[in-house]
Amino acid sequence: MDRVRVTAKEQVAEDVVALRLEHPRGLRLPDWTPGSHVDLVLPNGMTRQYSLCGDRWDAHAYRVAVLREPRGRGGSAFVHDELAEGAEIAIGGPRNHFRLVPAAEHLFIAGGIGITPILPMLAAAERLGARWRLLYGGRRRASMAFLDELDDERVRVAPQDEVGLLDLPAAEEGCAVYCCGPAPLIDAAGRAYGDRLRTERFAAKPVAASEDRPFTVQLARSGGSVTVEPGTSLLDAVRAAGASLLSSCGQGICGTCETDVLDGEPDHRDSLLDDVERERGDRLFPCVSRARSDRLVLDL
Repeated sequence: MDRVRVTAKEQVAEDVVALRLEHPRGLRLPDWTPGSHVDLVLPNGMTRQYSLCGDRWDAHAYRVAVLREPRGRGGSAFVHDELAEGAEIAIGGPRNHFRLVPAAEHLFIAGGIGITPILPMLAAAERLGARWRLLYGGRRRASMAFLDELDDERVRVAPQDEVGLLDLPAAEEGCAVYCCGPAPLIDAAGRAYGDRLRTERFAAKPVAASEDRPFTVQLARSGGSVTVEPGTSLLDAVRAAGASLLSSCGQGICGTCETDVLDGEPDHRDSLLDDVERERGDRLFPCVSRARSDRLVLDL
């Protein structure tokens, strides 16, 4: 896990601050791709994930933007109120579950702070010479971050207090569609674009309920094993058995706790894997997932 220093903190919209993060000794930071996020391990003990929204070709700095969440769990409030320039924190990642895919045309749809993973995607599409459009909605202009970086005729800015709810545009066959924002926006995009849609969520999508039954987990690297009882998460169980595993969202949406499955059948309950990835059964997210088989062997 790397450590970084907060070298700049800037208010970029109502209730949104941007952080510039650099290595304390000026070293290169790990490379990343558009759509990636990092985990910030905050001094108050919380771990939170934020999308990288800066210049991916700047090898010595990351930029993240943090929305204050009044009904959140306290991570964003700490960043806004307590995390100051000069502070050093640990980071995990980068990791990417929201990748830019090859396509003749890209349609990007962002709601509020959902603009953050989209920004480096726009730069990548431009560099590749691909056709692209962006629809960017928010409550009002003052709450929409980075508008000054989006002065382009291909960008439609749609504040709700001016135009109402977003009217999703048509997308021709072969157009890849990306959406990041609140769940109602993502759900509407799913109905509009079907399997052409790639998403990043801030909250878990509903999953079909399945029975919580006890199962055994073998930790392949440490050699231990533990029984996971109903009402106990797989993450808590393996941690109690001595496994060191970073976690952030606790909802199966960030990918921080991703773990390889060496044997057994996972019961996937995350919002990240697609049907093909679930069928492979070679990884799971223990903050929410369990087992369909009586035994799982994990690479822990």
